[in-house]
Amino acid sequence: MSLALYGHPFSSYTQKALIALYENDIAFEFREIGPDMPDHIEDWRRRWPIEQFPVLADGERTVPETSIIIEHLQLEHPGPVRLIPSDPLTALNVRFLDRFFDLHVMNAVQHAVNGALTGDPVRREEALAATKERLERAYGWLEARLAGGGPWAVGADFTLADCAAAPALFYADWTYEISEAYPGLRAYRARLLARPSVARCVEGGRPFRAWFPLGAPDRD
Repeated sequence: MSLALYGHPFSSYTQKALIALYENDIAFEFREIGPDMPDHIEDWRRRWPIEQFPVLADGERTVPETSIIIEHLQLEHPGPVRLIPSDPLTALNVRFLDRFFDLHVMNAVQHAVNGALTGDPVRREEALAATKERLERAYGWLEARLAGGGPWAVGADFTLADCAAAPALFYADWTYEISEAYPGLRAYRARLLARPSVARCVEGGRPFRAWFPLGAPDRD
């Protein structure tokens, strides 16, 4: 098969790329990166020495970085769901929110995760406190941004921004629960998790929940 995705089903950024693939029912091979898959690891490292995933292999072409992977899929493997709108200004808005969810939600979560992985209780609590502060600001901004809009991040259509939002808000709510002060954001997260492409990713990552170093809640 010419199209393959290297990653892990519990990885938020892998899920972001998987959502795009599932949305347009694109045929691909999933090459899981794990200790039982040495061939996948070797090929992944050869293709992307930076050693971050996901990475898309399209024939001999290597495409790293989730947002670029999704843009590449639309250009080279288009389907009925257009994840980057054709209107330039709307597309710019989508790309901005994609960056927002990655940089101000998912990266904040990762900071808390990294602190917990140190095994040092003090560093864990310091990182978690910083993450909660960052997420509180992000939640407030998103609540205002989503007010009065359509069901998705940029109106009526599911886009790249929603591909980023789904795993980011999924893990963010585990890390620092979205309070009832943000009903619009809570409802948006619920709509995302009900989307078949997103639900498929959630199920794919379910066997690995014990890996979440902050403790996966008994929900979702």
